[in-house]
Amino acid sequence: MIAASGLRWIFTLVFALTTAYGIQRAVRPGAAPADRVDHALHVVMGLSMIAMVWPWGMDAPVLPQVVVFAAGAVWFLASVPFRSEGASRPGRWLGTLFHVVMMAGMAWMVAVMDSDGMSAGHGDGGGGPDMAGMDMSGGSGLSAMSLVGTGPKLAAGLLALVLLAFALRWLTRAFDAARVPAGSPGPAADVRPDALAPACHAAMALGMALMFALLL
Repeated sequence: MIAASGLRWIFTLVFALTTAYGIQRAVRPGAAPADRVDHALHVVMGLSMIAMVWPWGMDAPVLPQVVVFAAGAVWFLASVPFRSEGASRPGRWLGTLFHVVMMAGMAWMVAVMDSDGMSAGHGDGGGGPDMAGMDMSGGSGLSAMSLVGTGPKLAAGLLALVLLAFALRWLTRAFDAARVPAGSPGPAADVRPDALAPACHAAMALGMALMFALLL
């Protein structure tokens, strides 16, 4: 998907770091089963995003990924009433909406980027048949392909904007959590780790927003 080698490695590093955090949270002792499922889904998403930026990732099976991410979106949506984030129901909805959009966006992206059609396009240098809704020869210098059609482009642009907004929100929360309280005698050890989760969410949201933007 990504044509520029340097950008591939940047995306790989970002998604690898968020994936490593998800693994650590999923296997930590004492974690609630629901938290393990949450982080396991984000681990799968991070691994899928890493694969997407490399040519070999286009050969990954499409249907299992779509099923997993669609199920992930349903999981987060159905679990809203049982989550503690936010003191009110709107707060819980806002805190979970991010994960729903991420999972649903991943399912849509994988479905649009059919691996067989993309492999055929690379194999014959862009002269072969393109997949429906995707132009294998029309990508920018950074991306190896671009969406065709008003509908897919609008969907990708909307997802990019929404995820960018989420990234800024999570980044703000990360800075707030990492700030050392005024008058503290030393570094607040119990504050800085709290910044790691929103920072990882911000990185993942920003990375996905850029991926969607590159498809335009």
